[in-house]
Amino acid sequence: MTEEITAQALNTDHFITEKVEEISEAVGDGVAINALSGGIDSSVVTMLGHRALGDRLKTVFVENGLMRGGEAERVTHLFKELGVRVEVIDARSEFFEALKGIKDPEEKREAITQSFYKNVFGRIVKESGAKYLLQGTILTDIDETVAAIKRQHNVFQQLGIDPQKTFGYQILEPLVQLRKDGVRKTGKALGLPVELFNRIPFPGPALAARVIGEITPERIETVRRATVVVERLLKDTGAFQYMAILHEDRVTGMRDGKRDFGLQIEVRCWESIDARTATPTRLSFEILERIAAEIIDEVPGVVSVTYNITSKPPSTIEAV
Repeated sequence: MTEEITAQALNTDHFITEKVEEISEAVGDGVAINALSGGIDSSVVTMLGHRALGDRLKTVFVENGLMRGGEAERVTHLFKELGVRVEVIDARSEFFEALKGIKDPEEKREAITQSFYKNVFGRIVKESGAKYLLQGTILTDIDETVAAIKRQHNVFQQLGIDPQKTFGYQILEPLVQLRKDGVRKTGKALGLPVELFNRIPFPGPALAARVIGEITPERIETVRRATVVVERLLKDTGAFQYMAILHEDRVTGMRDGKRDFGLQIEVRCWESIDARTATPTRLSFEILERIAAEIIDEVPGVVSVTYNITSKPPSTIEAV
């Protein structure tokens, strides 16, 4: 069982030194690889790996077509400033092909897992000669997977899956003792800019975790546009996380005095410390009205916007 280090008990200098040494010892004179999404977990792992291995860490951004708009450019620029070169891998067609026709949430997560770790990443690892993958699994990912609440895409050992046999490489997880607040504290100590270590969490399956039903490029684009509105209008709330979710059914609306079957977006905004529990932010009705009006105005096809008011549990932070 993984021993937790709480944010309160975390000595970041000691933790960083220990993890850098562990990575160096495990990889030896070899090469390691990691996928950087721009989220706090993968950003912290990238910096730990960079300190341990320097140029022997190959950092890639997998463009799976499921990310926020402009994310690849933003992430590569930020890490170039930090002295880390990031290679962008275009794998959009592979991910959408793997997700075609799938509606079940667990099947979608499994399709993303297999596409990422076995197909796309397996190929990248083979080409690089790396024998180790650094990844940002945190304790909450393990807890939710083991408890069968939600299968996180980056949890294997706890499910009896051997990455070496299954994918062809070993996985190093320097953050598994921490929860999100501890990861933020470590990111700050590593010198990450505030916009990285204080960024709201973003799910491993990316915007696929925010589309109920089948994933298509068009449906991802709808939730991507709604995400821009939600993140812009809620960024100063101080909330732990906020998001837009696209529902599956078309709902009845009205446009120009006529019936219009359109799309429904659900907005969620959360107060939490470590993501184990969460409560909806008590947003003013004024801001809710503004969010609804701007989504309707800026996202084609949307006729309904709702706000989730159910705590975690029984809800979860992400919908899928």
